[in-house]
Parts: sequence; C-alpha cells; structure tokens
Amino acid sequence: MKALLALLLVSEPALAEPLTPQFLDASSGLPSEHIYAGGWEHFVGGGVAVFDCNGDTRPDIFAAGGEAPSHLFINQTEGPKKPLSFAGTPPLNLTHVTGAYPLDIDGDGHLDLAVLRVGPNVFLKGDGACGFTDHTKVWGLTNPDRWSTAFSATWELGRDLPTIAVGNYVDRADPDGPFEACDENALYRGSNEKYDDPIALSPGYCALSMLFSDWQRNGEPELRISNDRHYYVRGGFEEMWQLNPLKLRGESEGWKKVSLWGMGIASGDLNADGFPDVMLTSMGDQLLQFNDGAQFVNAPYSVGTYAQLPHIGDEGRPSTGWHAEFADVNNDGLLDLFIAKGNVDQMPSNASADPNNLLIQRPDGTFVETAAAAGVATMDRARGAALADFDGDGRLDLVVNNRRAALELWQNVTPNTGNWLQVSLANTSPNTFGIGAWIELREENGITQSREVVVGGGHAGGAIGAHHFGLGAAVGAEVRVIWPDGTKGDWLFYAANQQISIVR
Repeated sequence: MKALLALLLVSEPALAEPLTPQFLDASSGLPSEHIYAGGWEHFVGGGVAVFDCNGDTRPDIFAAGGEAPSHLFINQTEGPKKPLSFAGTPPLNLTHVTGAYPLDIDGDGHLDLAVLRVGPNVFLKGDGACGFTDHTKVWGLTNPDRWSTAFSATWELGRDLPTIAVGNYVDRADPDGPFEACDENALYRGSNEKYDDPIALSPGYCALSMLFSDWQRNGEPELRISNDRHYYVRGGFEEMWQLNPLKLRGESEGWKKVSLWGMGIASGDLNADGFPDVMLTSMGDQLLQFNDGAQFVNAPYSVGTYAQLPHIGDEGRPSTGWHAEFADVNNDGLLDLFIAKGNVDQMPSNASADPNNLLIQRPDGTFVETAAAAGVATMDRARGAALADFDGDGRLDLVVNNRRAALELWQNVTPNTGNWLQVSLANTSPNTFGIGAWIELREENGITQSREVVVGGGHAGGAIGAHHFGLGAAVGAEVRVIWPDGTKGDWLFYAANQQISIVR
C-alpha cells in the first residue's frame, strides 16, 4: 500500500487535463416537480433509487419525498441523444420516506423496492410493469416504528433470500435524546420464502450509510457502516461486521477505528489493483481510503478528493457531503467522483452555499474539480443522487434529490467522449441480478477494470442496472464475470459502444 501511495505522488511530466464533462439541465423532462420536504426527521435522507422497473432497458427513478409524497418517474426517452422524458405515476401513498433501494427479493426476475421510512419500512414487490404491492408481511420483514436511513443486501451462499441490513438513526423514543441516543441496526436472514426475526446489530452509532462488500475478495462479504458522529458524540466509529460468524471487527482483527460525521459510502477500484476503495462523505473532509485487500489507508491530501470547502463562491465554512458515487463520466477509462453537497438545514458551522462536486480523475490518480464548468454545481441542499445512462447514448446522466428544493435532472452532452461498454448480468434464481459478482474488463494495455455488483452505499438510495465502463480510445475489450459462488466465466471480446447482457 505504501508503494501504491508513493506512485500516486511521483512527479511526472505534465499531462493533458482530462476532458471536462458538459451537462444540460433536463429537469423540464420530468412530469411534475418533486421536493424532499419535512422537519427535523428529514434533515437526513432524501435518496433516489434508479432501476428498470418494466424491462425496457431504460432506467426509471423513484424519489423519496420525506413528508411530501414519494414519486416514481417512468423513463420515456425516445432514444440516444434525445431529450430526457419521464412520465409520472400516481403517488405510491408513501410519505415519511427517507430513501429506497431496488432489489429482487423473491428471485422472480423483477426488481422489488425496499423503502426506508420514519416509521415502519415498506418492502414492495415489483410486477415487472412498474406496478408494486406491499409484501412486507408476506416476506416476514415486519419492523417497528423506527427512523431508517441506511440499507444494504447480499446473498450468502446456500440461502434463497438475500441477507438484508437496515440502518437506523436516532431512537426517537429515548427521552434523553437525541444526542447519545443512537438506535441499533437490524440484520434479516431467512429461508423458505420468509424471513426470521431480525438480529440486532448493536451498538448502533446513528447509521447513515451501509454497504456489503467482499472488500478482501475472499468470498466473504462484510458489512461496512458509516455513522454520524453528530449524534453518537463520543465512543462511536465506522463499523465493519463479519457475517460468519456474526462479529464486529475490532483492532485485533485489523480494523483501524475512524470517527467522522459519516453520511455516505462510495465503493470502486480506483487504481486497478482489483480491490474496492471507498469514499466516506462527511461534514468537512470527505475521506477517501485505499484498500489493498488487507487494510484501508487514508488517501494523501494531494489526491484532491477531500473537498472540504465549497469550490466556488466566498464561503469559508466547511462543506457537508451526502451521496457519493464513483463512475466514469467522460469515458476515458478512469473512475470519477460525484458528491452531493448541502447544509443539513441551517447549521451555522457549515457552508450554506455549498455546491456539488464533480471530481474527474487524471491519469496520475489525482482528481480535478469540474462541477462548475460542467454546469452541475448547484447550491440547493442536495441529498441523494445517481449517475445513469437515461437516454442510452453511452454517457452517464445525473439525477439529484434536494431538500426543500426541486429534483434536478441533468443530461450528459459532453462532446468527444471516449468509447464505452455497458454490461448487464442475468444470473440464475434466486440471485437473478448477480449481487456479489465481479465484472472484470481487460483493456489492450493490460489494465483490468474491476467492478463489484453491490446493493447499498450512497446516501439513502442506490441503483441496479447496466454496469458502465469507459474505454477511452479502445475499440473494444475483453470481459469476464466472476459469479457470486466464485465460478469464473470465460474472457470474451466485445466491440465498444454497445450494451451487452451476460447470462449465467
């Protein structure tokens, strides 16, 4: 790891700056205005779930509304480079929603929706035509009146239902709260089409994001939880739970304790070593950690990802980061980083004019800020977000959910981007979308991009869909899948600039 970090800091001949993305405001393509609203209980949350709910290969959007209604927007965009267009559906009669994550819970090939709420969570069964019915009790996922703000899921081998983790924030029933009144989290395991009673993950330190990841690539996913120090105050830290046996990692197991105002998690292999690195958003510093398969090491400041202050305007107060996501926005073969920014509400210690970040990776592993030049450095209180190719042109578009301001939709119109591939997986039931698989893309120069298929992370929302790879000037690449049970598919060559489906 030390050698890796040294390489990142080695002085090199001057390199051309990466291509700056360009985005067009496409919010007029939404059928109605959507706002994430509410009081103290909706200072956090505000996620979006992006997934194809009707099988037409166009990503659709579910947006949490807080005290306002949540909305499902169906993608009607006519084709590549056409104006983004969405149709509305009747509100799902779900209020007090903090976020949502897509997942095929029952293995029927249709994506379901886990909806997090201030109050009992709701698990909706999808019918493959963007219709949903409440199956919370059918699946045995009944839950008490809590304040849920984080979610992740994985498949443990031998189980026919996904293992689900739900993160809960402050215990609203604690008379001594809210400070030092963090609720415990919950782990759901089940079989025979129904879940057992949840297992408490305690202590809880006010979770705001969680992610199952096989970060050591040993076939054993573990649960990382990012926690908000604002409410646990002291004694808490970022957690890592092993599943078999169920155990919280400590320093004796190689887990270095880190405490921050944890808001969101992004995971991606930034340096092509095959292991997923992580970005942890916070109030103030955004913490990037490199992973060598044995430990996480904080990135040096010179990498350029701490994004601790607003990058435009005259604010001198620290930024507040929420959703973070790695993706190749300009298709040059390097992962970039979007961070949604915004004050909690009117917190005087932090910036009120706090623009989103769009950090583009350079060939030397450092990052340059481009959000203002790209047109997406808006100042509203951003919360959840997602990067997805809504028009099918091979360029990743952007949706951002804001607190007390309208949902934003941005179309990527960057000219002269690199080539690309988008890879969808079709696994055998019950894990039909291949959660836990690794997609490896081998370029002609010998560099391998590795992508883990996960559910979770971000802030209160996530995506399931085609996995996007930028190729730069390459006319194609070899791709293979390492399926969740460890079975390795063959390397196969695919020409650039197409969507492919790899079937188990």
